[in-house]
Amino acid sequence: MSNNKVLGIKKTNNQKPISNLLLRPLLLMLLLAVYGTANMAHATTLKVCYDQWVPMTIFPSAESSSRGFIIDMVEQIYSSKGYTLEYYEVPLARGLDMVAEGLCDILPEYLFSKNAEKGFVYANQATFSYATAFVVRRDNPWRYKGIQSIKGKRIATGPGWDYSSMSVDYQRYIDDPKNANFVNVIAGSDDVVDRILRMIKENRIDLYVDNELVLQHALQRLNFNYDLKIVRPGLEKKLVEMPIFSVKIPLAKRQELIRIWDEGRISLKGTKEKIFLKKYNVTLAED
Repeated sequence: MSNNKVLGIKKTNNQKPISNLLLRPLLLMLLLAVYGTANMAHATTLKVCYDQWVPMTIFPSAESSSRGFIIDMVEQIYSSKGYTLEYYEVPLARGLDMVAEGLCDILPEYLFSKNAEKGFVYANQATFSYATAFVVRRDNPWRYKGIQSIKGKRIATGPGWDYSSMSVDYQRYIDDPKNANFVNVIAGSDDVVDRILRMIKENRIDLYVDNELVLQHALQRLNFNYDLKIVRPGLEKKLVEMPIFSVKIPLAKRQELIRIWDEGRISLKGTKEKIFLKKYNVTLAED
């Protein structure tokens, strides 16, 4: 009995009050809940749809995880503000539909047009205003001097490609049935530019015009710099590409996303944007 009393008293002295035993786990659970809620509010997902337009936007592959310098810039701008980016590699038409349906928040590059379809709004800052240039065989002294200078030349384009924002006269020329014998429409998927450059090298086409960064990247990738050359000037106006945002995003959130893009894009101008381009071995032509 005596031993039982001692054991009993000893046991009682080592026990914590029952209120403390319940309080600590409750406090811990409360703290975890508050921490988790704060993290959820901070880590917002941005859904990004984009199509393949090398070297600006690239679908990753087994050989390379690169997504292009525009996607790198989008990642830099939004991840620095706590966003997690979720990517959807899709054809342009599908990407536009997904933005309109609210399945994607942003498509980083789309031709700026005052008559653009509904379902999205443009940011205020362009991704880039790209200069165009022509590519010809290295021994060809030809230079673009207005629409008269391309008459009689064998030129190439892709099906449905529209150059009107850069030169209305050029678009009219390639659309005019009278010039059909000189305009070669090259069909394909992602290899149209490569096929056109090979045709120029083989003297089956005389010239082709595109975004200068596309031409730089393609000539390097195909190792055609000894056979072909990029010549300037290109078409009269620059190609202006803008990010678009879904109108399905609530207004306040959409305005915040656009503000982050606008401020971020301005902060990357100059030396910083050249670093992004250098990763893909392309450079902007000096104005």
